Amino acid sequence: MRDFFSRNRVLTGLTGLLLIPGWYEWGTGLTMLFAFIPLLIVMERLVALKSGGRKLFGLSFAGFLFWNFGATWWINFASFFGLLTAVFVSSLFMATAVWLAFKAWQMWGRRIGLIAFIVFWLAFEFCYTHGEISWPWLTLGNGFAYNHRLIQWYEFTGVFGGSLWVLASNVLIFRTFFPVSGHAQLHRKNAILASALIVLPVLVSLAIYFTYKEEINPRKIVVVQPNIDPYLKFNDIPPLEQSKIQVDEAERLVDSTVDYVVAPETSIMNNIWLHQMEQVPDIQMVRKFQQQYPQLKYITGIMCYQLYAPGEKLTATAREYGNGHYYDSYNSAIQIDSSDSIQIYHKSKLVIGVEKMPYPGLLKILKPLTLRLGGTFRSHNTQKERSVFTASGDSAKIGTIICYESVYGEFVTEYVKKGAGLLFVMTNDGWWRNTPGHRQHNSLSAIRAIETRRGIARSANTGISSFFNQRGDMLQKLTWWKRGALIDELNYNSRLTFYARHGDYIGRAAFYLGWALLATVLIKAFLKRIKRGR
Repeated sequence: MRDFFSRNRVLTGLTGLLLIPGWYEWGTGLTMLFAFIPLLIVMERLVALKSGGRKLFGLSFAGFLFWNFGATWWINFASFFGLLTAVFVSSLFMATAVWLAFKAWQMWGRRIGLIAFIVFWLAFEFCYTHGEISWPWLTLGNGFAYNHRLIQWYEFTGVFGGSLWVLASNVLIFRTFFPVSGHAQLHRKNAILASALIVLPVLVSLAIYFTYKEEINPRKIVVVQPNIDPYLKFNDIPPLEQSKIQVDEAERLVDSTVDYVVAPETSIMNNIWLHQMEQVPDIQMVRKFQQQYPQLKYITGIMCYQLYAPGEKLTATAREYGNGHYYDSYNSAIQIDSSDSIQIYHKSKLVIGVEKMPYPGLLKILKPLTLRLGGTFRSHNTQKERSVFTASGDSAKIGTIICYESVYGEFVTEYVKKGAGLLFVMTNDGWWRNTPGHRQHNSLSAIRAIETRRGIARSANTGISSFFNQRGDMLQKLTWWKRGALIDELNYNSRLTFYARHGDYIGRAAFYLGWALLATVLIKAFLKRIKRGR
């Protein structure tokens, strides 16, 4: 028995190991197409014992811990507690999805069990993407970010299509090489289906990639990378000095033909009250620079605050300022152009534990452990809907995606449905030092470009700043820990992809089907227990 579970630990560990390469530049997401087979072998072994649910949960949990830590260990450089939380919670949810599939397998047999495995996993990913507690970094479909030529069909499915591809491929390969005895014809059929499922999406994607043509409608863009250490940025370097670095870098490349300058997240943070924005020296400096080029739009990240008067209706995130006054904080993007007004967008997907605390009433015990990197236990405020930046004399609409927001595919489509024909990602990835974290984050822009067929300009405080075309090709990049700026042209696109119109429909369908399966499992288990009692 000890040897039995020792072999099972090796198999679930192998699943974790095979899932890791998709999150590294040296690796490939293609290993995921067979990564779950060792785990499925363990599930079938334990089903044969007519028990083993707890053992399976523990084994799969350990395998997923291996994967989560192997792919996201770099979180430790921002917060060791954040790493432990992300790895533990993600592994717990993943193991729960596998355990539910195991229960369905026990009740209804192999075929339903394997279908349940696909459904429950997709339902878990959907919940983890759209829930209050959210960390979808390891959504299976994200593991192909470095293989963007193979996933051009994401414009129809989004990342959940990639997850479905992974799960269905594993199931069919498993059924091919581990068939039910006495079903030779079924074995051949599964082999054909598995081969088709792996090869056809690749061929379709390559055909789309090499035939896709962008409509020529260029905008010239400069992205700035000031390379300011984030651990010094908020307390040790004068804000006006930081703003000047960015304007100076932009000035080296800007001329009368440049349409946009994009600076990183929280570039300007000089005690900006929304009702006094034009009085801030940093804003005045940018305004003076922009006025030299009437066609130029300067888009930058800011930290800002909204003051509430006594008796004014407060939001759930408002904090006391003193003398009966309250205020809200925001992580925002602004556009300064030739008009008198400044357009603003408030970041709405906030980083858990840094910019917001989920369920604050239940998790007050965690308050002392919250890392304050520009956020607080009580959270920044957000805005309910996406908004886009416009400018007179140019029909273009721009979606400004702030840092963590770029991880969410359906969220990004909300900018596109508001008319955004270009997307700008503004981020500060320096918390993780020179680790795979900032490279993984950059690679996700390739997926967002494919899903929406929008060119993406990315401005990162410490790198990677980059440009992506509508096929997800990275045109240029300014690498880690380099000060400078890049200039390139991206084509404007107003066409809506199927995914932009319909969002995470695959995950949503799995979510509802998963609830139906779960209810059926619970009812059957309850009836079985009643029958035993009699």
